[in-house]
Amino acid sequence: MTLIKTLLTGALLALSLGAFAQEAAIRKNLAERLPNLPRIDEINKTPMAGLYEVRVNGSDIFYTDAEGNYLIQGNLIDTKVRRNLTEERVDKLNAVSFDALPLKDAFTIVRGNGKRKVAVFEDPNCGYCKRFERDMQKVSDVTVYMFLYPILSADSTEKSKNIWCAKDKAKAWQDLMVRDQPVPNASCDAGALARNIEFGKKHRITGTPTLIFADGSRVPGAISAQQVEKYLTDAKVQ
Repeated sequence: MTLIKTLLTGALLALSLGAFAQEAAIRKNLAERLPNLPRIDEINKTPMAGLYEVRVNGSDIFYTDAEGNYLIQGNLIDTKVRRNLTEERVDKLNAVSFDALPLKDAFTIVRGNGKRKVAVFEDPNCGYCKRFERDMQKVSDVTVYMFLYPILSADSTEKSKNIWCAKDKAKAWQDLMVRDQPVPNASCDAGALARNIEFGKKHRITGTPTLIFADGSRVPGAISAQQVEKYLTDAKVQ
């Protein structure tokens, strides 16, 4: 038994050293041949023999061979089960824990019993956000944590400030987005807006609306009320 354990330990060590050397070769060759490639965060084997995942900029994915001779940008599809492995990997990397959200910098819109929850990053000048907000009127029994995320223009910042400083933030927001009513001027400490922008940059929130559900899943774009319902249900059963 001692001999077998020794042999197994040696074999595992050899595999580990081989993997380390292979990763080092990929890093060296890509850095030398592609000096403009961002610093490599991580290299992992993929389910496809001989193909390696190269991760840069937090969640940007490339693929390469064992020696870094070729670099591929695109989606890796598992045809047997019809899964986009690249998309799944990026979604996992971009997931944001709901508990990590700075909820003090959001205001809430509660519908029905409010038991389910979702966070949304939106710009008041975003047309897709208006469409989304109007469709969201059909979703009940939810608490929406609204993060004002003014990234489109200076006017977006001004409108966001007026909404954040309004006596009833939720009403001011829905008056603008659902009923096309202008928001009265208001003033207060609106530091939350800058903090939201900083949080969004850190987590690469580049468009509005962006939704984050209780299970950490992140969905960009103005999805329908039916899709929101599905995500809320899926998050609840985690």
